[in-house]
Amino acid sequence: MLCHTLAMGEPEIFKDGDLALGARLIAEGKCARRPIKRVGGDGRAIDRPRGRIHTPGFLRGIMEQCHARLNLGFFPGEVTAVAAVLNRDHDQFKP
Repeated sequence: MLCHTLAMGEPEIFKDGDLALGARLIAEGKCARRPIKRVGGDGRAIDRPRGRIHTPGFLRGIMEQCHARLNLGFFPGEVTAVAAVLNRDHDQFKP
């Protein structure tokens, strides 16, 4: 069961995002390998120049591509959970 923990005002695409699950998957390092390999450091530069990822749907799609490339074995809800955490912590898209 997904935990609906997103605040009001979050994009609809992340409405089923389980923030605790997404944070755990990120903390386990499963979601950082590709950006770190590609841009170095902690991987956060993947979104530079600022605005490169410009919609919530694009962010969710990027996470789906990363999931497929790295063969992470995530369920769709896990991909959404990771994208929801990245939106909360970095991109901050609003509806």
